[in-house]
Amino acid sequence: MTPQETAHRIIAANKYLTLATADRDGNPWASPVFYTPDGDDFYWVSRPDSTHSRNLAERPEAAIVIYDSQVPLFTAEAVYLTAYAEQVGAADLSRCAQLYSSRLPEQTVFEPEQLQEPAPLRLYRAHAVDASVLLNDGGPDLRVPISLRAGL
Repeated sequence: MTPQETAHRIIAANKYLTLATADRDGNPWASPVFYTPDGDDFYWVSRPDSTHSRNLAERPEAAIVIYDSQVPLFTAEAVYLTAYAEQVGAADLSRCAQLYSSRLPEQTVFEPEQLQEPAPLRLYRAHAVDASVLLNDGGPDLRVPISLRAGL
């Protein structure tokens, strides 16, 4: 399996990513969020007053890790991404809300009106600009860069 194929498998098999942000002063913050992938884009729903959302409003750079934390020692595989993230704007909200909802359980669907004022939640999108994969080779931390041109 190629590193690119490994990345696709990891992204498809997991439901949560760890989103790392920083505030204006560079103070780090990490949050787990349920995500829906779409190529090089990753969507999640959050409150705009949560720490990571406030951080992204000030500083759109983010780091993302997607991994299975339940595997035995030295068998982990992960996808590492650097990205730019933002709240999805009104022009894209309907399409992106439908896309995000496609990965949710059938009875859970977010309509655009649930993701804008006065509702408490918003839809966010991170666009990956760089990626690498942690490969399971029986030892610690072998990260291999992968091309985003082929799409995630």
